[in-house]
Amino acid sequence: MPVPESMNNLIIKYKSVILYGIFGVITTLINVATYHVCFRSLGISNVISTIIAWVVAVTFAFLTNKSFVFNSRSWEKKAVIHEGLMFFGCRIGTGVIEVGMMYAFVDLLGLNGTVMKMITNVIVIVLNYVFSKLYVFKRKI
Repeated sequence: MPVPESMNNLIIKYKSVILYGIFGVITTLINVATYHVCFRSLGISNVISTIIAWVVAVTFAFLTNKSFVFNSRSWEKKAVIHEGLMFFGCRIGTGVIEVGMMYAFVDLLGLNGTVMKMITNVIVIVLNYVFSKLYVFKRKI
């Protein structure tokens, strides 16, 4: 059954948002799984587990966002370094927000770490999309 033309237009119009959502879900799963393994299985502290999960997830997100979401095709060293520094720089800001929220919710309030990890990720994902779109992978005119 063919896809209606109006649906095709919507998919094309919102392609980066759709792909960001798909890879955002995968990144979130990687983030939560890494956190869970570090915190619950390995007994690493909450904050250190959050930081380890952040590094793993942000690395995955950079590679997928660069290649698939924002179609930044240059793999020249200069371009990758520039985009990587911008990407990780923006993510540090949201990473600090995430670590602060996790510390407050888990260490101070005693809430479930895995549940709070998923909730904080929703906020972080929205902020990360905005920063990536506006600052990291912006198209040069």
